[in-house]
Amino acid sequence: MNEFDIIKHYFTVASHRKDVLMGPGDDCALLQLPANSVLAVSTDTLVSGVHFFADMDPMALGHKALAVNLSDLAAMGADPCWVSLALTLPEVDENWIKGFCAGFFELAEYYNVALVGGDMTRGPLSITVTVHGTLPEGKGLRRNGARVGDGIYVTGTLGDAALGLQQVLGNITVPEAHRDFVRTKFEHPHPRILAGQALRDIASSALDLSDGLAGDLAHVARASGMRAQLELEQLPLSAAMLASVSREQGWELALTGGDDYELCFTVPELHRGLLETALAHCGVKFTRVGRMLAGEVGVELTSEGRPYQLASKSWDHFRSGTE
Repeated sequence: MNEFDIIKHYFTVASHRKDVLMGPGDDCALLQLPANSVLAVSTDTLVSGVHFFADMDPMALGHKALAVNLSDLAAMGADPCWVSLALTLPEVDENWIKGFCAGFFELAEYYNVALVGGDMTRGPLSITVTVHGTLPEGKGLRRNGARVGDGIYVTGTLGDAALGLQQVLGNITVPEAHRDFVRTKFEHPHPRILAGQALRDIASSALDLSDGLAGDLAHVARASGMRAQLELEQLPLSAAMLASVSREQGWELALTGGDDYELCFTVPELHRGLLETALAHCGVKFTRVGRMLAGEVGVELTSEGRPYQLASKSWDHFRSGTE
């Protein structure tokens, strides 16, 4: 099959969205924005050997490729609408493509996201996804809105995806009862779309956790010009984590491991009472893990009221593995 046969057979999916005026098949997609809204756009590239193992199950990879991008829309509180996909493939493997599309389109259908274009070429395996969402004007959650006294919160539990990776690598032995759970957290992240939307009028800032809580929260601290203080005893660790490693190792995985795709957000004390009601309708657990303070910009870690020093750093694509 050539490029156009593959696109026609596997990637031409009829959209039920009325805002797609022109989808795949022309030089550009034509999309209709709702009145009084703004466009939210995010692009991520996943590279074989860097972001995923070359032998990763293609269905799981299709899911993850879209999920990590939808997580960016969740962090802005956006409504997912459209996606474009660029695939670089070393060869035409129809079984691989079929599995990838099954995972990708299952998640796209769940969130009513239409594939509206993309590209395909030959080369080392990589996947570039661009998602588009919409927001009511003035409602986008940003990183620079945190204020002194705001509480710092996270959804879900932290570090499980990193634990799943360490299990795959053979560095940590996870009890058999928890292995499927951590593998799923690593390969099938769940974008917190509903939670992000619920936080539009409550949170002062937000972002998704892709590189570890410590490194990602530092972006909010810098953008907002203040200090983020984390209380490590408050970090939400799963039963799988507590059964697999020490508490301190769990903290390290939660703070630096990455790939959680949970939301981290700040909430003024004035809105604290609204938070539980808003997120209860989303079916997501959330935990207060610290507060925003005046002072030197950065992230301060504390354990039992004393400073805590990390043994490792958050994920960085360009940092040597020996650092």
